[in-house]
Formats: sequence, C-alpha cells, structure tokens
Amino acid sequence: MKLIFYLLLVCTSFTLGAQDRYSITGSISSNARPLEYANVFLEDSNKGSTTNHKGEFSLHGILPGTYTLTASFLGYKTEKKQIKITDKSIDISFDLLEDNELDEVVVTGTRTPKRKTNSPVIVNLINSKTLEQVTATDLSQGLRFQPGLRVETDCQTCNYTQIRMNGLQGGYSQILINGRPIFSPLTGLYGLEQIPVNMIERIEVVRGGVSALYGSSAIGGTINIITKIPKSNNYSVNYNYESINAKATQNVITGNATVVNDDFNAGVNFFVSHRNRTAYDANGDNFSELPELKGNSFGMNGFYLPTANSKLELSLSSLYEYRYGGEIVDQPAFLAQQSEERDHHILMASLDYQINFNNDKSALIVYYGGQKTDRDHYTGIIPDEANDKQAFFANPPYGISEVLTHQGGTQYNHRFNEFLGGSTVLTGGLEFVYDGVYDEIATYNYLIDQTTRNTGLFLQNDWNVTKNLNVLSGFRLDKHNLVDHTVFSPRVSLLYKLQETTQFRIGWGTGFRAPQAFDTDLHIAFAGGGISRISLDKNLTEERSNSYTASVNYDKATTHFIAGFTLEGFYTRLHDAFYLAPIGTDTFGDRFEKRNGSGATVKGITLEGRANMDYLFEIEAGFTVQSSAFSDAVETIEGLEAKKEFLRTPNHYGYATFSYTPTKTFNTSANLVYTGPMDIAHFAGESTGQESNTYFKTPAFIELSLRSSYTFNLNKINTSLELFGGIKNITNSYQNDFDFGKNRDSNYIYGPGAPRSVFAGLKIKSL
Repeated sequence: MKLIFYLLLVCTSFTLGAQDRYSITGSISSNARPLEYANVFLEDSNKGSTTNHKGEFSLHGILPGTYTLTASFLGYKTEKKQIKITDKSIDISFDLLEDNELDEVVVTGTRTPKRKTNSPVIVNLINSKTLEQVTATDLSQGLRFQPGLRVETDCQTCNYTQIRMNGLQGGYSQILINGRPIFSPLTGLYGLEQIPVNMIERIEVVRGGVSALYGSSAIGGTINIITKIPKSNNYSVNYNYESINAKATQNVITGNATVVNDDFNAGVNFFVSHRNRTAYDANGDNFSELPELKGNSFGMNGFYLPTANSKLELSLSSLYEYRYGGEIVDQPAFLAQQSEERDHHILMASLDYQINFNNDKSALIVYYGGQKTDRDHYTGIIPDEANDKQAFFANPPYGISEVLTHQGGTQYNHRFNEFLGGSTVLTGGLEFVYDGVYDEIATYNYLIDQTTRNTGLFLQNDWNVTKNLNVLSGFRLDKHNLVDHTVFSPRVSLLYKLQETTQFRIGWGTGFRAPQAFDTDLHIAFAGGGISRISLDKNLTEERSNSYTASVNYDKATTHFIAGFTLEGFYTRLHDAFYLAPIGTDTFGDRFEKRNGSGATVKGITLEGRANMDYLFEIEAGFTVQSSAFSDAVETIEGLEAKKEFLRTPNHYGYATFSYTPTKTFNTSANLVYTGPMDIAHFAGESTGQESNTYFKTPAFIELSLRSSYTFNLNKINTSLELFGGIKNITNSYQNDFDFGKNRDSNYIYGPGAPRSVFAGLKIKSL
C-alpha cells in the first residue's frame, strides 16, 4: 500500500512539473523597430520581464490557463492580449503605437516610470507636438500652456523671465533637465529663453511640494525637461522668420538628426539651433523693450546598451547667448545712456547608468549631472553730472560671473510582487549637489560669492494596496551647508481609481528653501537714474512649507471621442517666508535685503478640460483662481504702505489651445493666454510723471495667436516639406505705458512678452 501511495505521489509530481514547463516568448516593436526595455507581464501574477536589445522577451514556468498578457513602453500605448495555454508553449508579438494621448508614461512624480492614471501625483505633460503648434522658440514660450503656470517678463531692459507656479515666484519651482537639478540660480535668470525647443522631447510638470524627492527649492513644484530620445534614423531642418510689429525681426534655424544602429543597441540624437533677433522699441524713445538676442546651441543625447539588462545614457549641450538691451546704439555698451549687456557660455552634461537584475525586480541607477556657466556682463547708466561722468567712464561697470554645478547620486528600485495583500515598489537613493556662484561688478562693490553643498537621502514606498488603491509615502533628509540642522521632508499621497474613467487624489508634502541667493536676487534693476541690488540678511534662515492638494480626474474614451477634466484644489502654508525689505540707498541707487517674514499662504483651485475627436478637433484649456498673501503685512517699497498681497501675482489666469486637422497634410491651430489684474510697484522718476512711488493695478489681458501649416510628402526621396505661418498676439495686447528714457523703472513691465508678430517658415524632415 505504501508502495502504491509512493508511486501515485511521484506520478502526480511529474504531472505538476510538466504543467510548469510551458513558456511564452515573443517580441515587442513599433513600426517594425524593436523596442528595448519594454515591459511585458501576465496580469494577476508575478510573471513579468523586459525585452532585450532585439525587442525579444520570454516568460517561463506558466501553468495551463487563460491569461491577459500586457505590453507597455515609455511613450507608447499599452496593449493587452488574451491568451490561452493548453498543452504547449506559445509565441506572440506586439506592435505598439506611439502614445500622445491622456495616459502617457511619466517619471517625475515618483522618480520611476508610471502611467499618468496610475500616478498618485498629478503630472502634466507638454510634448513636442504642443511646442510646435504654439510656435514656441524656446522653453519659456512653451511653459505658458499648462494649468497653474504663468511665465512673466520682469525687466524692461534685459527681459529676464521667470515661471510662477500656483502663484509662487521662480525660486520656489525647481527646474530639472533629465531629472537633474543643474539649473543654477544664474541660469534661472535667462535660461528659460536659452533652452531651444528642438532640444526638448517633452516637459513634465508636478505642482505642489516635492522636496521629499528633489530637495531644496521644490516648494511650488518641479518642471522636468526631457531631452530628445533617439528612436529611429531621421532628420529635420526648420526655418522660422518673424516680423515683430513691423519694427524688429527674428530668424530661427534649427536642425535635428538621429542615428540608431542596426542592432538597436546604440543611438544618438544631434540638435543645433541658431537665433537672431533685433531690438524692438515700443514707444519710440530709442530704448528697447525687447533686447537684441543672438544665440547658438548644439548638443547630443545618446544611449548604449552594454548588455541585455543595462543601459548607458549621455547628454551634452553647449548654449551660447548674447543679449543687449537699453539705448539702441551702434557702439560699446558703456557709451549707451542706459543698457545691459550679457554674454553667456553654458555647458551642460548628464550621464546615467542603469542595470536591471533579480529577474527585473531590481534596478540600480548611478548618475551625474553638471553645468558650467561663464558670463561677461555690463549693467550701467551714465550719470548726469560732469564729474560723475568722468568717474564713470574711468571705471565702467563691467562684471564677470562664474557658475559651477555638480550633482551625483545613486538610486535603487525594488519591486515586491506580494506586499501586505498588494504589491509595491521601494525606491531609495543618495545624492550630492554642489553649486558655486560667483558674480561681481567691482565698480558697484557688488559681489555674490556663494557655495552651497547639499547631501540628500530619500526613501519612497509606492504601494498598490489593491488594483484601484495606491498609497505613496516617503521622506527625504537634507544636510545643507547653509542650514545648521538636517531638514526632514516627508510626504504622503493617495490615489483611488473609480473604474477606468475616474481618479481621486489627495496629497500632503513639506518643502524648504535654503537661505541662499536665487535667480531674482542676482538681477540688478534700473529706477530713477540708479540701480537697485539685493543682499541677504545675515540672520536669514530656511523657509519651510506645508502643501496640501486634492483632485478629481475624469476621462471618458469612446471609439471616436475622448474628453475629460481635472479639478484640483491646492493650499500651501509658508513658514518664515522670504520677502525683500528696502534698506535705503547708497551712491549707486536703492538697496534691498532678503529677510524672513512671519509666514504666507497660497491657496486656490485649478480646472483643466480637454477633448479630442478622431484627431480632427483637439482642445485643451486650464484656468486657475487663487490668492497669495503674507500673514503679516510687509514693507516692500520705501514710502508705500505695507501690503499682505503678493506683488505681480494675479488672482486668476488661464490658457487654451485648439487644433483642427481635417487631413494628414493640413493643420490649423489657435492658442490663448489670459492673465487677470495684478498689483505691481512703480518707482517714481522723471519719465513716469509721478512725484512718489506708487502701486499700480494692471489691466487684464488676453493674448491670442494662430498658426496654419500644409505638408507636401515627397515619397520618392522619403522626405516631407511643411510650410507654415501665422500671427502671434493678434490683438496686440501689449503694454502701452512703458517708461521713457534712461531713468525709467525697468521693473515696470507687465503683460505679454512681445507685441503682435507675423511669422512664416518651412520644415523639412524625413518620412
């Protein structure tokens, strides 16, 4: 009897073993091009893998049964197939379509790839298609078309720009390039205009505090610029001519070329950009409102797969820009009555190495990013008195700037397929950021010599409790050399998915800004015949924040129509909030000091809407209503009453884009930017007609633009020719009360960044 039982047990074991021997093999491609590192997995199981450099995959040890096999890849639509295994292994292939729709893969919210609908943090996208439709020349022009974001011009002479996110000025938002914080304080002044759009694959935007992942300066949110990714052999050349209100011109030439080898295990994308804009004078006083710009940029982004489970990525960029604003003269800058001259040489680089192991459950990433900027500059105004003029010309106010940024670190991801009834991805890492800023104008006794060093340790748990419930939790520890204690920044987010159409999210996170100089602190403004400068209070301490968000996202897709909306509420409480206090004047002009206030609160609601009908009509819009105020009124302008309300911060603003594509060769698009009234300061001077400084309520303004294009496909040479043209700011909604002459208040500037412009161009690219 025992012998019979033993034989039955052995036979049963062999039978069960035989059931485990089936495999699923296959490949994942797109347009006949293999996709390396694409994901494939069996739903409701722990069976999953990634493809090798030939796009091939294999899953082993599969029991007989009916399964759902899912294939996904960053930037492509997820595809699912029902399969049935009976008595043999099977082979199956996927051909994925590029995904430009509502559920793309994003990385910024969690530092790991996730579908937008699965991310517990809202991540908004600006892709290259949108940048093209709005005829963006640079990064700043593309960022205007996102909810909660507003790009403003803050100097009439040099035209530096900054991005405001949920009402917080530029220094509260961290700008990343390929996930690396190499945008230095100096780059923040002009960098939004120095990044050409043909360098950009897409832009990911996360609103709200994310210091738990990215450290200092991520109180308002994060903007992650993802550079071009090599996908297939192709090229494009673009030329754009622009007439700025018939008084100035701009010429932009860009080019891209991508080469991928036959084995698809190495590729590189090259980009080049040239920009030339003449100065524009809006009010006929021979002083520019748009400065002269000359820029040349070039670089490359490449990848190499040393093995089937590892990847090396390299990015190199060189940016050059010459900028001159003020009195329009054909002579050296110091001979102009008032002017600013900037000569930038910028080098940026990043290197990432990733290896997957442990059956692709684990990944180790080692990375480095760096930036070096050399700047020669001039900021001067010729005095009126003869003796002062003699001293001025004997020592004109030329300056130099040297900035060096390094970031290095490592990140480890591990997926647990079984974790407290669900699954989770644990992410941890350590990184170090060095930033050295040296900016000097000896004539003004002006010097910023600042070195910051920050070591950060972060840990995150991305837990799928159930198929519809996700909890994201984590924290970061930062040791900053300008803060005398370790900063602890936790955050928690929760996502609940109701069916396939609706997601509810709530989140809380903390953040901090170190007591250091940020972009606007490096800017020198003109007013009343002098210059104003900013210094830091010797007792300045870090600024802390608590941010809360809650949102509902709904998208409904049918065979021919996709539509949806997102409603988000946000509330951020700042502690020891920074503000600028007037501290009097000296020989050269006004002085301001950055100090800690008692606190501030920013709160509001953002509504987004979107619709797409068979790619024939596409529309997207966003509108924000908010308030931003200090807890206690602060004096920001000498002689004026203290105010609680933030200056230069409208309580409502929004955007809309519309696209009509009746055929594959014709497209017309429109875009609109709305900004509500806001309070700004206006310094008195002989060109203002004012006897004293005053606050001014700006009017609301709407900027409407149109673009149309037609494409000729030249199939015999595998090339297309696109002709396009249009009008920016059709109604010429542009400021009409600029100050005049050399003694103007250069900070008295608001409204759209440029007047009405007519443009036309052509684009040649491979099919």
